[in-house]
Amino acid sequence: MGNAVAREDFEWVYTDQPHADRRKAILAKHPEIKALMKPDYNLIWVVVLMVLGQLIAFYLVKDLDWKWVMFWAYVFGSCISHSMTLAIHEISHNSAFGNCRAMWNRWFGIFANLPLGLPYSISFKRYHMDHHRYLGGDGIDVDIPTDFEGWFFCTRFRKFIWIVLQPFFYAIRPLCINPKPISRLEIINLLAQLSFDVVIYYYLGIKSAFYMLAGSILGLGLHPISGHFIAEHYMFLKGHETYSYYGPLNLLTFNVGYHNEHHDFPNIPGKNLPLVKKIAAEYYDHLPQYNSWIKVLYDFVMDDSISPYSRMKRKLKGDVKQD
Repeated sequence: MGNAVAREDFEWVYTDQPHADRRKAILAKHPEIKALMKPDYNLIWVVVLMVLGQLIAFYLVKDLDWKWVMFWAYVFGSCISHSMTLAIHEISHNSAFGNCRAMWNRWFGIFANLPLGLPYSISFKRYHMDHHRYLGGDGIDVDIPTDFEGWFFCTRFRKFIWIVLQPFFYAIRPLCINPKPISRLEIINLLAQLSFDVVIYYYLGIKSAFYMLAGSILGLGLHPISGHFIAEHYMFLKGHETYSYYGPLNLLTFNVGYHNEHHDFPNIPGKNLPLVKKIAAEYYDHLPQYNSWIKVLYDFVMDDSISPYSRMKRKLKGDVKQD
């Protein structure tokens, strides 16, 4: 079972997040980075191909034995589904069509959401913008675990279960920490998703529907790509709030591993984040970084000093503006 971790609360800090100051310093020294703040139109075609790929997979699994449906849901479907959630992350930053066509991005996000089986895109956008504006903000940033998560998942076995159940906690955490009124676009997202799910079930059957939903749940739980959930902001080193990952899985995840770079420049598409690191290397090379998300998952479970409490948290001051 492992020994209970020593940490009994979050790391409360009383300074602003570092990203705004570093962005200002980098732009003063490297103004050419502004040229990278433009839409990534290739993202549109990549997402369309991913949706088509999953539609083909739905058809191919419809008559397989259940053991093979489960196998392909984890080996293939989970990778595509998790990758699609990170495409939706890109779209939430208006990377597909640009800020001048914000609503085009919202509709495209709903389209990208379809092969996931669960409505996600619009709600994610609303909460993710809060995460960037108020990183670690108490009662605002729902990327921060609840007190219950920090208190209960405090042994090696329980931390392992917490990783498996990540999709569940990410789904319910907003309702516990920062519930918001349901928006018109969220209702549209829900109705579009339910309609798509019914069509898949009606024309392709239960196995295709199961493959779709299982792939999404498995891909966001105990999966190598899910290491990014922990790698991004869990405090493996005291005083460091955000960490980048420079390993090969960035190829499947739209460079979400370049996380310091992303928080410094959230309006730069993932495709261009390696260029940010290259241009401003003196600001990033010395920061703590990872090369394996699998190792991050292993270290999180096995290191008794790390738990869901290993996050920096802030009391916010002044007006808070949320989506």
